[in-house]
Amino acid sequence: MKTKRILACLLASMMACGVLTACGEDTASESTTEAATTEAPTEAATEAAESSDESSVAGEQVQIAEFEEAVAAESGDAYLAMVDGEWYVQYWGSNTDLLTYDAGVVPITGNGDYTVSVNGASKGMLFDITGDANGEYTPAGCSFMAVMVKDGTTLYPNMAIEIKSIRVNGEELPMTAKNYTSSDDAVEMRANIYNEWVAELPEDAHDANGPVTDNTTYSAQIIDKNLIETWTSIEVDFTVSGIE
Repeated sequence: MKTKRILACLLASMMACGVLTACGEDTASESTTEAATTEAPTEAATEAAESSDESSVAGEQVQIAEFEEAVAAESGDAYLAMVDGEWYVQYWGSNTDLLTYDAGVVPITGNGDYTVSVNGASKGMLFDITGDANGEYTPAGCSFMAVMVKDGTTLYPNMAIEIKSIRVNGEELPMTAKNYTSSDDAVEMRANIYNEWVAELPEDAHDANGPVTDNTTYSAQIIDKNLIETWTSIEVDFTVSGIE
């Protein structure tokens, strides 16, 4: 009888230990769950911070986008190649030039009248030069000016460009000679307005009526550059013919 009681006590003790072990496992499980739950807000906070950083970057992008559009000439586009008197402020049809912002680039779609321009007072240019979109800087003078058509010789080999009007700050400049059309690289087509490096008519010089050979009437310098002082805008009207 005593033996049975001893066995019963031992069995009860074993059962009690098993219950306590089970309770310990439940407690550990609950602790693990609580720890995971505690970590979740930290991850959420990290995501929120990252989202905040992205919003900040997006805000900066929006601010940059408020500048005038940076314009690059595409194949078949006409643009005003322009260099100021210091060879500093320039536009060569690239979106990295200082005058790229708000540049008046136009696609040549056939014979007709067109206008190209540059903006010498854009916020983008002022920011690039001064670090402030409202900074102070005004281009002055002229070292080079021409109407150019990207890939014009390739696309329109018989194209002729006739300059009709040149306006600086809204005021028309007098033209001292007639312009001709030519290509310096057999790729682009141009009409020089002021190019002091060309003293003689090139072999491919032509106008709407054919080859040009009269040096007394046609020139690569059709304006007096001394008339161009400080400027904020330059516009050129021209007519295209010879496109079939």
